[in-house]
Amino acid sequence: MTQSSLIGSSYFVGIDVAKATLDLARSDAGEILTVNNDPDGIRRLVDSLGSTPPRMIVIESTGGLERPLLNALLDADLPVALVNPRNVRHFAIGLGTLAKSDPIDARVLAQFAEKASPRLAEKCSKNQVELHALVTCRRQLAELRAMEQNRRSSTVSKTALKTHDAVLRDVSKQIHKLDKKIRALVESNEDFDSNDKLLRSVPGIGTVVSSTLLAELKELGSTDHRQINALVGVAPYNDDSGTMKGKRSIYGGRASVRSVLYMATVTAIRCNPVIKAFAERLEKNGKAKKVQIVACMRKLLGFLNVMLRDRLTWNQLAVVKALDN
Repeated sequence: MTQSSLIGSSYFVGIDVAKATLDLARSDAGEILTVNNDPDGIRRLVDSLGSTPPRMIVIESTGGLERPLLNALLDADLPVALVNPRNVRHFAIGLGTLAKSDPIDARVLAQFAEKASPRLAEKCSKNQVELHALVTCRRQLAELRAMEQNRRSSTVSKTALKTHDAVLRDVSKQIHKLDKKIRALVESNEDFDSNDKLLRSVPGIGTVVSSTLLAELKELGSTDHRQINALVGVAPYNDDSGTMKGKRSIYGGRASVRSVLYMATVTAIRCNPVIKAFAERLEKNGKAKKVQIVACMRKLLGFLNVMLRDRLTWNQLAVVKALDN
């Protein structure tokens, strides 16, 4: 779709995604189009928008139910944004819309598209989709393993312990298989492999962190540091009112990326000379431990963003070269 065609579009669309149905609302019409959430229904919905494309379509992230629709809209070259349901709910409350139903949600999404102008989604390659799926599955299995280990620690029955051990062995085996598949996919793709080598040149960044960044933060290296901090959820937000100066805090972002970045930062504070020195300066200035870690997360993320943007390894960064002088 060309930029001129989008400028000429005069209406916005919100689509509420449910397990069985899809409800479409247009800003220029009062009627709601409801179709089944299946291939035929999605095709009908896309066709209804193809003749006169909207300026923007908004759908909520619903744990994967939205993926077939999102992919169909992207394949049709329609401008679609995938948004956080929490943000839309806050927007609805701000408008005074307290009632909630599928048609109401669709209308709110159309208003959100017009007023909030969210960032448009981009079509992903098959390799990107596959890597995201593998990394997501690995994370879910790792969480399952942690829960099973916690259950085992509170069990005294020998029979129950054997069962927990069997589950843990199976889950660990599947995680090991996924690790191999993720590595093979990364190494078989030229872009993935190149970025992976740059990322893993950083002390503190391992294969799990690198593959998660490649899968779930594809904006890394192509946007500025403020936007990338906000996407990950480590951007500090003010809490001021009048003469009162509140503590700044982080909010939102991609929790899965933030989680692995946190673990990488904790490791980097111990073994990465640049991050370690930065953390020590913060400690001398009296910063709380959590503040130190979050600030180091931003610092490390900034380095990673620059490295992918400028195609530099860790040792080629000016700040690292300065350590040897």
